[in-house]
Amino acid sequence: MTVASPTKTVYEMVIGLEVHAQLSTKTKIFCGCSTQFAAPPNTNICPVCTGQPGVLPVLNKRVLEYALKAGLALNCQIAPKGLSKFDRKQYFYPDLPKNYQVSQYDLPICEHGWIEIPLENGIDMKRIGITRIHMEEDAGKLVHGSGDRLSNSPYSLVDYNRSGMALLEIVSEPDIRTAYEAATYVQELRKVLRYLGVCDGNMQEGSMRCDVNISVRPVGREAFGTKTEIKNMSSFNAIQRAIEYEFVRQVRVLSSDPSELDPTDTDDMIRQETRLWDENLQKTTSMRLKEGSDDYRYFPEPDLVPIQVSADLLDTYRSQMPELPHAKRGRYREDFGLSPYDANYLTEEQETSQYYEAALAAGAEPKAAANWIMSDIAKFLNDSGRTITDQPFTPESLAELTQLIAGGTISSKIAKDILPELLEKGGSPKTLVEAKGLTQISDQGQLEALVQEVIEANPTQVEQYRAGKTKIFGFFVGQAMARTKGRAAPELINELLKARLDS
Repeated sequence: MTVASPTKTVYEMVIGLEVHAQLSTKTKIFCGCSTQFAAPPNTNICPVCTGQPGVLPVLNKRVLEYALKAGLALNCQIAPKGLSKFDRKQYFYPDLPKNYQVSQYDLPICEHGWIEIPLENGIDMKRIGITRIHMEEDAGKLVHGSGDRLSNSPYSLVDYNRSGMALLEIVSEPDIRTAYEAATYVQELRKVLRYLGVCDGNMQEGSMRCDVNISVRPVGREAFGTKTEIKNMSSFNAIQRAIEYEFVRQVRVLSSDPSELDPTDTDDMIRQETRLWDENLQKTTSMRLKEGSDDYRYFPEPDLVPIQVSADLLDTYRSQMPELPHAKRGRYREDFGLSPYDANYLTEEQETSQYYEAALAAGAEPKAAANWIMSDIAKFLNDSGRTITDQPFTPESLAELTQLIAGGTISSKIAKDILPELLEKGGSPKTLVEAKGLTQISDQGQLEALVQEVIEANPTQVEQYRAGKTKIFGFFVGQAMARTKGRAAPELINELLKARLDS
């Protein structure tokens, strides 16, 4: 996205993203406390995750496994300097009980990776660099209130259940140039992490959070502008809208006469700061000046030993990697002839792609199976609030349904009529068709007699058709289908009607 200012200077945005992914481990990163979501406040805590004196952290082995798998999937160098270590990041805030966060600074677990994202045309791809991936612990959560019946004073409470949760921070290179690319990058990253099973990616629950770093510069200039950070975005759509708003705000400031700006209004300033996205106001607002790395006074974590990753361990994890979304999309287009849209839809969720491939293994035709999944089945799932894995219509039943249509046993209309019952109750489509007497009528002699009945019963319409009102043809098809309750073979009915009316 580029914007020309009133002075004709054309500006572009430069974006880098920091994504915090909460790992799907059963216990926290350095202790055995549960990671259960929505537990009562301050119940999943212990002396380790609340920073009591004298306690010692122990790294959760599963956290390291998930970090390494994410690094492999994102084409990273793993511990490129041979070792990786933890550091203490010093800052003071009520939700940080130790007054420091155990994170990684100069020796992260993964560096120098990349991910490819589809551009808006659905075909061309763009490579976005991954600067680093590091492990760290989460802070607690502040809950703010405006007062109760005994007091009108505002208050804040602290819930430490989230303190010590295992996070991966994935930092991109400043390679992103549009709000669309930014939202697509986060979506693609979420898909990869979900396919790996390392993060559920639920942004509404806070298990995946994104901070946007954005600066603006005139097109053609190499130097970056002043970078601001945007927080508090809980959806892909919010990420896109926040970036678009902040870009327009910064262009307005850069292109304005300084005398027209209010030096006390943070909306009239571009400075290194953290801003919040206000969903109600649909704008960013200033939160605080942005700290630099020196402000955090990093130093090595003395209670955790450095990590050295062996080649054998990496080979083990590499052998466990699933087929990732981008590879699956390409295979669907190449092997099954699917469109970019269809391939993207079917690979959006791993469960959907598994269902689709199980249907193909049972004999379904690729395009037909894709169409049923993306239309009627998707509508049922959306209306019922179910997922594709918690409804009784199996992939094998879908394959059977498509075979009944391809073999001329039933029409697509009959299939649509019986599908809701199959989705609710499961079972064999063939058995249901036979029980309801819905087998398609394909006998030519029987249908010729039916066509003759329809023509004799509607002489006025026949006269209109033969006088040139050919759009009325659909009326005859409808009459024939109504007389057979939708069981007449559509193609054959059309052929016989046309031959009889045109004679």
